[in-house]
Amino acid sequence: MRRGSWKIRIFIGLAIVAFAFIKRCNSKEENPYTGRIQTINMSSDQEIAIGLQSAPQIAQQYGGLYPDKQMQAYVDKIGNRLVKNSIASETPYQYDFHLLADDQTINAFALPGGPIFITYALYKQLNEAQLAGVLGHEIGHVIGRHSAERIAEGEFWQTVSTGASVGGDLGDLVGGIGQNTLLSNGRDDELESDDLGVLFMMQSGYEPEEMITVMKILKEAAGPNRVPEFQSTHPDPENRIEKIRESIQKYRNQ
Repeated sequence: MRRGSWKIRIFIGLAIVAFAFIKRCNSKEENPYTGRIQTINMSSDQEIAIGLQSAPQIAQQYGGLYPDKQMQAYVDKIGNRLVKNSIASETPYQYDFHLLADDQTINAFALPGGPIFITYALYKQLNEAQLAGVLGHEIGHVIGRHSAERIAEGEFWQTVSTGASVGGDLGDLVGGIGQNTLLSNGRDDELESDDLGVLFMMQSGYEPEEMITVMKILKEAAGPNRVPEFQSTHPDPENRIEKIRESIQKYRNQ
């Protein structure tokens, strides 16, 4: 009876894993703006809906919006300039730029579908070109559909982990592998966004070397107790600087 029970468990576990892989294969599509093949299980309209729904709550986590309309207009002007002069203008996404009130946390990020945020703590350290680099990087995340890809990959590894747990008590092992894979993919997302940010800066008339200065600001802000790169979703700033220099050379030679 016990042996038969184990056979059933293994069969069910394998079926769950097989389902995950089939669903993943059927979710592959080429990003029309980057040319990269990605696992995506939502439409651009769904991405936009998620971003719009999440934006108010996210803003509140950083103390709401910065109460200076002139500064907000300045951020909007630079962000919209980047969109207008790049492939971002051809996408269906609704780019909306937000200056957050948080004056302690150095951060910038994008939600699916177009909402882009930068904290005042980071904003106040940047000149116009550096701000353009940050916003261009975040536009790159939207165009790269990185949030949607992470959601799809996360669901895949969760399903595989469930199958491994049912079939052989290997859920924790597979879950750990999935977590490391998602971390690695997250670092690739950052590098792709850096590359796109450089391109958008150049197309909008900004000196792309200012992006290197941004990396130095981020490195200094992180301090000596930075999380090692293999444990972080972001590559080490020094590695990003090297890649940014390569991107600048690549686009100048085109």
